[in-house]
Amino acid sequence: MSLISKKNQKSYCKSEYDTLQRVILCQPEHMTIREVINDTQKHFKDEGIHLEKAMEQHKEFVKVLKKHGVDVVLLPADENYPEQVFTRDIGFTLGQTIFVAEMAADVRKGEEDFLKKWLEDEEISYYNLIGDKIEGGDVIIDGQTIYVGLSNRTNKAATEHLHTLLPEFEVISVPFTEKYLHLDCVFNVISPTEALIYPGVIDKEKEELLASRYNLIEVSEEEQFTLGTNVLSIGNKKILSLPVNKNVNKQLRDRGYEVIEVDITEIIKSGGSFRCCTMPVLREANK
Repeated sequence: MSLISKKNQKSYCKSEYDTLQRVILCQPEHMTIREVINDTQKHFKDEGIHLEKAMEQHKEFVKVLKKHGVDVVLLPADENYPEQVFTRDIGFTLGQTIFVAEMAADVRKGEEDFLKKWLEDEEISYYNLIGDKIEGGDVIIDGQTIYVGLSNRTNKAATEHLHTLLPEFEVISVPFTEKYLHLDCVFNVISPTEALIYPGVIDKEKEELLASRYNLIEVSEEEQFTLGTNVLSIGNKKILSLPVNKNVNKQLRDRGYEVIEVDITEIIKSGGSFRCCTMPVLREANK
């Protein structure tokens, strides 16, 4: 399977930080903690989610993306799927290929059909990962390397299958403490040389490997809870981050990043932030 870039390609991603051109989102129109599937939801279950506020915050998020030249695709929201806002998990783009995931949690099974419908309407081919337990929140790409978190949503067999499909890529399994749901809740690459990490929860050997490859910016326990690693890079050292994560934002600014603060704290009550809410379809190399 060739993943070499072509001009006018409808889908292409080779990193987490190149210029974001097209991305898939879904409004949190039916968002609710119907079935607790992560620790964050457990914390906020009694408080619940203020839907009107979540919708307002999401609209502002979309507005900011469009202001920075990103083409935002909004999948239709369906009342049967309270987690649809987290589009990252239903698929991922590696090179030219879009992979459509098979969702692990019963409450999310079927979300991927809306992605397939849009891809078919756009005449964009995709690879359907039927039978593979893998979600986009566990898949992080950096050039020829793909990091795949091993969680209760993604297993080693799926990682090995991905490696057979993409032999020209280095596919690295990254085990971590399962309570943190997805790899991007504890680790995120933001440049060829820098990454955010919540230390101590990734397999020791793999954390040492990451430390040998990146200048690791550590996120505190408090800011991990508010998903400090789950930022969204939109290219040219511009990063969307929550205003509440003051230490993360300061560290990023100190390193020359432009931090664009957007408040989506109502949405993160369900366990995901900017990266979780976005599925990049097309990125181009930073100018």
